[in-house]
Amino acid sequence: MNVVKMNNVEIQKKISFTDFLSKYGLIVGFIILFVVMAFLSPVFLTKVNLINILRQVAVNGIISVGMTFAIISAGIDLSVGAVLAFSGLIMVMTQGQGAVVALLAALLSGVLWGFVNGMFITKGKVQPFVVTMASMTLVQGVTLMVSGGHPITLKNPTLLRLGSDYLGPIPILVVVFAIVIILGWVLLSKTSFGRYTYAIGTSESASKLAGIKIDRIKILIYTLCGAMAALAGVILTSRLSSASPIAGAGYELDAIAAVAIGGASLAGGEGKMVGTLFGVLIVGVITNGLVLLDVNVYIQQIIKGIIILVAVLIGNRK
Repeated sequence: MNVVKMNNVEIQKKISFTDFLSKYGLIVGFIILFVVMAFLSPVFLTKVNLINILRQVAVNGIISVGMTFAIISAGIDLSVGAVLAFSGLIMVMTQGQGAVVALLAALLSGVLWGFVNGMFITKGKVQPFVVTMASMTLVQGVTLMVSGGHPITLKNPTLLRLGSDYLGPIPILVVVFAIVIILGWVLLSKTSFGRYTYAIGTSESASKLAGIKIDRIKILIYTLCGAMAALAGVILTSRLSSASPIAGAGYELDAIAAVAIGGASLAGGEGKMVGTLFGVLIVGVITNGLVLLDVNVYIQQIIKGIIILVAVLIGNRK
């Protein structure tokens, strides 16, 4: 009898520890990473560097909000980096028409690309990976052709302020990211659209039997991805004061890494916006720390790849 009681206690302890890691492991990991980076580099905790980290994660964070919906629905969007660059180019090309027109044109371009992706995925019955990979190549080609392969300078003072001005002590682009992540959390956690996204990722056939309009939800998801990529393009272009045709290179991988690290399953049906937020912060801190430690840029890519792989393996174990 005593042995049985001891075994029960041990099992309960293991369950409690597993629950703790499941709920708070990401936060604990972020704190440990933060402390380690602060120990390795005396520059890390300076005000200038911390603000720089927030600026850097804002762009990836906005993209990651849309990517969270795509991955939870058992999909993926590889075109977000290319759409980012294209939307930034559109904003610069239309800046002479005024800030409002340029912003709307840039955002609309991202929405249209996302809508087209969604249409091919749903009506064409093609896998999201294939559609968005083809879209990535197509958008990159169009951006390079239109720009002539050269950066174009942003001169509109109103648009420039988006990436340089502050709202109190906080950069405007960080405020934009905060608003987007909150709206993304509400949309995912508090609306039928979010519930349907989870349902489709868990079982598309069961969702269809339940009467969920799968095609409509998927089109909305990829349209959202395009819109978030466009908004990120606006922010990045404003911050850099120019639109580069290769500005979005690698952002799709950073977004996927952030969402995967945040606990979303690439098989679909699992993930949280809070997890994505911490995933974005972890990727940002790692990237910033590697730069401060003067780690070779190629090795940085290797490390990011390993992080994605480990995150996926942990997700599968869970």
